[in-house]
Amino acid sequence: MSRINFLGVFACLLVLAGGCDPSSHEEATQKSKTDIVVILADDLGFSDLGCYGSEIRTPNLDSLAYGGVRFSNFYNNAKCSPSRAALLTGMYPHKAGIGRVVSLLGKPLKNGPYQGYLSDSTKTIAEWLKTAGYTTAMSGKWHIGERRQHWPKKRGFDRYFGLISGASSYYEVIKDQPRTRQMVLEDSLWSPPSDFYMTDAITDYAVDFIKDQDQADPYFIYVAYTAPHWPLHAPREDIEKYKGMYRGGWDSLRTSRLQGLIHEKILTGDQQLSPRLSSIPPWDSVEDKTFWTDRMEVHAAMIDRMDQGIGKIIQAIKARGNFENTLVVFLSDNGGSAENITGRGLNDPTVPVGDKGSYVAYREPWALASSTPWQRYKLWLNEGGISTPMVAHWPSYIKNKGDVLHYPAQLMDILPTLLDIEGITPTGTPGRWKSPDGVSLLPVFTGEMKERDSPIFWEYNHQKVVRANNWKILAYKDQPWRLFDLARDRIESRDLSGSHPELVDSLASIYTQWARSMNIPGQ
Repeated sequence: MSRINFLGVFACLLVLAGGCDPSSHEEATQKSKTDIVVILADDLGFSDLGCYGSEIRTPNLDSLAYGGVRFSNFYNNAKCSPSRAALLTGMYPHKAGIGRVVSLLGKPLKNGPYQGYLSDSTKTIAEWLKTAGYTTAMSGKWHIGERRQHWPKKRGFDRYFGLISGASSYYEVIKDQPRTRQMVLEDSLWSPPSDFYMTDAITDYAVDFIKDQDQADPYFIYVAYTAPHWPLHAPREDIEKYKGMYRGGWDSLRTSRLQGLIHEKILTGDQQLSPRLSSIPPWDSVEDKTFWTDRMEVHAAMIDRMDQGIGKIIQAIKARGNFENTLVVFLSDNGGSAENITGRGLNDPTVPVGDKGSYVAYREPWALASSTPWQRYKLWLNEGGISTPMVAHWPSYIKNKGDVLHYPAQLMDILPTLLDIEGITPTGTPGRWKSPDGVSLLPVFTGEMKERDSPIFWEYNHQKVVRANNWKILAYKDQPWRLFDLARDRIESRDLSGSHPELVDSLASIYTQWARSMNIPGQ
């Protein structure tokens, strides 16, 4: 597949900037400001990477993990739009205006915790870092504001290419009303060429941006892949790598991935698997196994292709000579997706899964496997929906290479961390923007901080959660609080609320205070 050349002048600019001059590499290694690359995957589960116990080939992410640190207790917001809002603003998504989903085009605009686009009272990572002299860019999925006035270049990004909307075909922009899909180059609508593949295009724009940067000036780029979100699309050569790999089914895959997580020291040897959900049949009872294995093979290939792209980004960073002083962070927006998209009517059943014209998802059984060993997956506030990989690589700062950190961290911690690098104190200004809710992870990276002082809160689709130290209370809609000790039971199998009623009442009380501060209805 040919590489998309977004800006053909890049090669000339590199020559003029001294990109081939060895002295420029020496200058780059001496500059004081840190280059920053934040990479976000879409619907990637806790056990979907090699360095998190998977059989999927992710050598480039594994290399970052073994040369940096991994988190075993990193959290998102269970759904793409709220997670992206928390990441970019350092705030709980309700405060940023996106407590649930993005507001679709054609819907009237409203204000509040569920307005569906970034609030004007927030300030993004890009807007903050521009004040410190950074050039800023984004490549990939936005999904936190469909209207032109809410696009990335209106929120601090100097450059942008990608999918403004949520999911789309990886080969074309499908007209899927009322979900109007929009792709944008800089600030104008853009149509893909005939040889387009979404993951490669996102990689190519990021690589070109990095190559184009002046050696002396710092940059920040946010690379938001759509992989491995449905529809299941991947180049045939990548799918072939995984042919036959999943014939053992989801039960054996969950078992092997748990063993992998233990081997990688992400989890301890006494960790158990959550029970297979009653809605998922035992693999041995499944009749059309090819129907299911085809799907998981493509899911794996999509992650493989993304990792290949990350390898190209790493090479572009190294070519500039500042790899030692570049912070690369890798994250996911939620756990694996159990969604069944058959009802959209976009799939051609005559087309093999993965090829242009197919339009399917891998569905609940594999989503649970992606989220091994936790309960549930995307859209749920169980661990399988909100706990996903986090890798940080920064050679000049992170010295405890290969460590697994057990500190409970959240997407909203990324912005304070990045601002802490430049000594920016992100205080709120009345009438302009609000203070971030997250905390800097810089002392966590060095091992100085091992415990979180403040609780973390969630609310999504009438589910609510508080995590305080190793205690977690969880309630579904119209149901009582349940209490779990995550130090001993992260698969949430033993409800301890009956034996610790005072603790439940205390945590429920601080949840109510938090929810009221977020203007969540019904508190």
